[in-house]
Parts: sequence; C-alpha cells; structure tokens
Amino acid sequence: MPKMTLLARISDGLPLAASMEDEKDQKTELEGWKTQAKKIVRQLGVGSPAKLSIESGASFFHYVNAGGVCYLTLTDRAYPKRLAFNYLEELQQEFELRYSGQVEGASRPYAFIKFDPFIQKTKRLYVDTRTQRNLNKLNEDLADVQKIMTQNIQDVLGRGERLDTVVSKSSALRDASGKYAKDARHLNNMAMLRKYGPIALVLLLVLGCLWWRFFR
Repeated sequence: MPKMTLLARISDGLPLAASMEDEKDQKTELEGWKTQAKKIVRQLGVGSPAKLSIESGASFFHYVNAGGVCYLTLTDRAYPKRLAFNYLEELQQEFELRYSGQVEGASRPYAFIKFDPFIQKTKRLYVDTRTQRNLNKLNEDLADVQKIMTQNIQDVLGRGERLDTVVSKSSALRDASGKYAKDARHLNNMAMLRKYGPIALVLLLVLGCLWWRFFR
C-alpha cells in the first residue's frame, strides 16, 4: 500500500501537500523516508524522466513528474508498480483539475493541505490489491509500466548528482552494454568464419568439381 505521499513543486522542491501513515513503530523510518523523498524532488530537473521507480531497501519510491509538480509515493517492494502509478496518476488528474495555475504562486510549504482528504480517500482504494477494481487495473496493458526505469536510491542520492544526470549516465551505460554485446556477437561470428570458412570453401570446391564433371 502507499505508505507515504508527497506532492512538491519541482522548480524549488517546495512541498505542496503530503500524507503519511501514522504508525508509532515506524515513526523513525517514516522520517527517514520523508527526508529521502524531499532529496529526490530537489534533484529533479528539466531532463528528468516523467516517471521513475527508485529502489530503497525493502521499499520503492515511485514518482510522476508532470506540470511542474512531482507526485511521489512510497510502497513496499511487493506492491505492484502498475497500481502505484495508477494511484499517482489519479492524484495528478485531480490536483491539476483543482489547482492548475496556482502552483507557481504558492509561497509557503503545504499550501494545498486541503488536498489531503482526497489523497486519503484515493489511498484507501489502493490498500487492498485483491479488490476487483485493482485486479482489473493489474490486467490492463503493462507495456507503459514495463518501460519505466528503475534506479537504486544510492545511485540517485549517494553522489548528490541531479536525477536527470544519473538517468542519462544509466541510459548511456545501457547503450554501451548493448554495443558491447553487438560487438561480441560480431567477433564470435568472425571467429566461427575463420574456423570453419576454409572447410566450407573446400567443400564448395569439391561440389563444384563434381557438378562440372557429371552435369556439365
């Protein structure tokens, strides 16, 4: 289930609205997650992905970056990514409907605290993954969710780099890995050609001689 939710302005990281599970035995952990969430938002930039999942121990941060606002939630590792992003997209649609055009003018933290009841109401719909409503969402096309990149929290926060820089480096690494694999296949094909090419050439010459002798 969504354990915490944060809406923040991307330009300066200003918290706009938030919701957090009030569990005494998790109070210390929740404070740590809240700190991580704010750091993630502050590292967002123009080139940051529109959607991203960030692994943090036994949990995942998921965010949607849209309209100058970051919609971020924290879930357990086992919680379906599809439902996490459906939850965030519902918050995005309602927030934009209510407060579109007011975000840049906000001057104090949690200026849209009145949005919290909607967050709470929506979150309750996503607590149980086995409801028919959520099962139907899980059965929807997963193509978009499968394309969402996943990063490790240490990669995002460990070096203090902007998130768009980290993602760019990750994409470059994947591209380089793909090129390496392609080059490796090419070298393997060349090795096979050097090994079996002469044998194949001799066989072709023999077959050519036989054809010339019996079928010309």
